[in-house]
Amino acid sequence: MKKLLLCLFILPLAIATNAQTAKKDTAQAGKRWLFFKKQPSAPAPKINTPDLPKRDWSKVDLSSRAADHLVIQYGSDTWLNRPDSIRIGGGFSRHFNVYFMLDKPFKSNKKFSAAFGVGIGSTHIFFDNSRVNVKANSARLPFNRSDSAENFKKYKVTNVYAEVPVEVRYYSNPENPNKSWKAALGIKVGTLLKTYSKGKNLLTKNGFSIYGPTYIEKESQRRFFNGTMLAITGRIGYGAVSLSGGYQITGVLKDGSGPAMNRLSVGVTISGL
Repeated sequence: MKKLLLCLFILPLAIATNAQTAKKDTAQAGKRWLFFKKQPSAPAPKINTPDLPKRDWSKVDLSSRAADHLVIQYGSDTWLNRPDSIRIGGGFSRHFNVYFMLDKPFKSNKKFSAAFGVGIGSTHIFFDNSRVNVKANSARLPFNRSDSAENFKKYKVTNVYAEVPVEVRYYSNPENPNKSWKAALGIKVGTLLKTYSKGKNLLTKNGFSIYGPTYIEKESQRRFFNGTMLAITGRIGYGAVSLSGGYQITGVLKDGSGPAMNRLSVGVTISGL
C-alpha cells in the first residue's frame, strides 16, 4: 500500500517536470528561429568615388574635322491641299537634292554648329491619267484628266531649283561625326531654274502603245510656278545617314495660277557631317 501511494505521488511530479522541460526547449527553438529570421544583414560598405568633372565642350579641338562636305538627299514628294481634280500617282513622286556645305562649330559649345551652302534641288511629281499643260495660254494652269482618251503611261512635272540651305546642327560626339547621333533644323531658299512636263509611251484608251514604249513628249514653261521657294527642313540620324523632311512654305503655284498647294518632302540624307 505504501509503495502504491509513493508511485501516485512521484508520477505527477515527473509529468510536470517533463512538460516544463519540453516548453523550455520549444521556447528556445522559437528564439533561435526568430534570430535567424529577423537578423538584419550587414550593410554593404559605402565606397566614396570622386565626381568626374563635366567636359568643357568649348575647349574641344576640332581642327582635324573636315569643315566642308557633300549632302545628298532623296525621297518622296507630294502636294498638300490639292483638289480632287489633281490626281497624283502613276509613279514615284520624288525629290533629289545635292548641296555643297560648310560647317562652323559654335565656340561656346562644339556640340552645336551652323552650316550653310549652295546646291541644286529637283522635285518630280507624277500624275495618274492626267496631263499638265505647262505651255497653256490660259491664266490658270490646266490639269486635264483623260480617263477615256489617249494618255501617257507615265507623266510627270519637274521643277529644278538653285537652293541655299542653312542649318543649326547638334552632334552627340562632335569629335567623331561618323559615330555620333545628329539632328538639324534649318531653312532653304531657292529660285526656280526650270519647269517641264514629260510624258512617256502614249497609249490609246484601250491601253495600246501608239508610237512605242520609247516615245517621249516634253514641254517646258515655268510661268505658272512660284519663282521663289522657301522651306523649313529637319533631319535626325546616326553617322552618315539621317531621316529628313521638308515643308515648302511658299505655294507651288503663283497666286491666281491654280489652287494654293504646298510641297511636303520625306526622305533620306547622306552627309559626312
